Amino acid sequence: MGYPKKKHLKHRAQSGDIRRRAEERGIRREGHEQKKVVRQERPERYPKHHLVEGTIRISTKGVGYVAVEGMKEDIEVDPSFLNTALDGDRVEVLLHSKIVGIRQGGSVEKILFRNKMHFVGTLERTNRTYTFIPDDVRMYRPILIPENKLKGAKKGQKVFVELQKWTDAKRDPLGAVVRVLGRPGAHDVEMESIVLERGFDTTFSADVLEAAEKIPTAIPEEEIAHRRDFRSVLTFTIDPKDAKDFDDALSFSRLPNGNVEVGVHIADVSYYVTPGSRLDQEAAERGTSIYLVDRTIPMLPERLSNGICSLVPDEDRLTFSAVFELDRHARVVQAWFGKTIIHSAKRFSYEEAQEVIDSGRGPHAQELRALNTLGKRLREERIAAGAIAFESQEMRFELDQDGKPIRIYPKVFQDTNKLIEEFMLLANKKVAELIAKKDKRTGSVFVYRVHDEPNEEKMADLKDYLRTIGVNMKHEKNGKISSQAINRMLEEVRGHAEEPMIQIATVRAMAKAVYSTTNIGHFGLGFEYYTHFTSPIRRYPDLMVHRLLENYLRGRPVSKKALASEEHVARYASQMEVAAAEAERASIKLKQVEYWGERIGETWEGAVSGVTEWGIYVEDTATKTEGMISLRDIPDDFYFLEEKKYRIVGKESGRTFRLGDKLRVKVFAVDLKKKQITLKLAR
Repeated sequence: MGYPKKKHLKHRAQSGDIRRRAEERGIRREGHEQKKVVRQERPERYPKHHLVEGTIRISTKGVGYVAVEGMKEDIEVDPSFLNTALDGDRVEVLLHSKIVGIRQGGSVEKILFRNKMHFVGTLERTNRTYTFIPDDVRMYRPILIPENKLKGAKKGQKVFVELQKWTDAKRDPLGAVVRVLGRPGAHDVEMESIVLERGFDTTFSADVLEAAEKIPTAIPEEEIAHRRDFRSVLTFTIDPKDAKDFDDALSFSRLPNGNVEVGVHIADVSYYVTPGSRLDQEAAERGTSIYLVDRTIPMLPERLSNGICSLVPDEDRLTFSAVFELDRHARVVQAWFGKTIIHSAKRFSYEEAQEVIDSGRGPHAQELRALNTLGKRLREERIAAGAIAFESQEMRFELDQDGKPIRIYPKVFQDTNKLIEEFMLLANKKVAELIAKKDKRTGSVFVYRVHDEPNEEKMADLKDYLRTIGVNMKHEKNGKISSQAINRMLEEVRGHAEEPMIQIATVRAMAKAVYSTTNIGHFGLGFEYYTHFTSPIRRYPDLMVHRLLENYLRGRPVSKKALASEEHVARYASQMEVAAAEAERASIKLKQVEYWGERIGETWEGAVSGVTEWGIYVEDTATKTEGMISLRDIPDDFYFLEEKKYRIVGKESGRTFRLGDKLRVKVFAVDLKKKQITLKLAR
């Protein structure tokens, strides 16, 4: 299996032991070819206390904050002491003399690893000098582009640039144009920019496409002979109506004892994408597919993702399956895991399947209704066991032929969505439980999907905040708050005016789910063991899980010697997942800003979704668009932030703006480049 060494677009990854090279370099996300160590002069006015290592984050004001393991508070780095450090770089920092009551300061001494070497932005020209202005506000310096590095780019165009040299903090860095994207504001240009900016590519190289073309479509008879044959068992898929890749299917049959057998069949990508192959390297580097408002950037070429691996109807397909015997209470009587072959009889959209369930008429109505009943019982049991029942709403966009948004509407989450979700969760959980039990006996390796308990300090702040609005959330004897307690609290406030505010505050107190070889359970789902098994077409960790599971089933588990390597890949996949989510949110934000850019002066009814020292964020109820009211634009008072109480307070009037408060606001201005909407309070 190839390790995901993050690629430059003009230097594609070559074959070889990517995993070994990555381990030597550590777990880094970007800038792999440009790993220069840059040493700067130490400020003479500060005595040398000691050096620490950490990851630096740059604020929009150009101030650096370095997170160091073991230090409770990040080190603050003044812009004059950044010494060419960029957001996400791994740096060595000299601690300055500590002043009581002031955050620990420091200066960057050495850049150990560049996190990011590629940027999207606009090319400007002054006299004969070409300057690149990055879209990323955390890139605080323009980049100079020599004329012989323009690659045909013209003034005013959006371009993709590689940072090539920056060793002197007093001078602007030098770069080269890698790709000319086109006119700023054009739909396709902006979508491509969003993807490239976050370290992904929008196309596949010729060698990757060639590798995909070489894969035969015919399934060898000897391969079928080694698999459990489900082709005669009723099997179908249920997916969004615009889906192009189908990586999961359900089979259903009634057993003589009155129970039912439900098969969760997952595309067997591991049969076609072998460890260390060019396709494997590409999938590992990307880590995940990306879903923008109008397109999918797949992890694998379409010949695989939409073709050979996709569980289309009326075709034999190779699958890896989790098959469950369930009683009428949806209890798992027994489970079987292994390689299979299926033949899907029907491709349902969520809407089509829902109509059949509601009416009781149509293809496979009895089977769909039975699965729906089982899914509801699985969900009830999961929530009773502690799964947190957050309510969220996704938005969809109707675009015209030029990509302009003409309508924003909510995605309908029906019983069929929940049905599929519950059986995918069941398969993921049971695979993890199977391996966890074997793991204890063999001391081998697996990749889990883990979600840590909430931060105690944040939860304490949340409890205090809830108390101020009359809501009590009980904690355990050890002082921790259980997921059941969170659920009871969320249920208590369901339908009340404060519900959105409380849900926002609760989500912000939660940890992030990640991939890891060390199991700590999944707090949000209430599972002791959990993994990702059900989407190998679009998530690389699922492909890893398929390979590891096959090894376990064949009695050849991965040894502990491979632990560090697997953990590196798991961490990298978590980082790429975050980058993909950022890209998806950026595409949504772009289209929301475009939509309201045509509606300057209109008002919306919304709720306060965030409060900061500089402004109040308000989310439109209808379109889930967020804009900001600057505190400077509220004329009646001087307002300040009470962070732990999630509110803004007027110094003289005592007027407050809290999370969840209903406000009527007017759209005052939009900034497409920054993807920001400026609001003002409506009279």
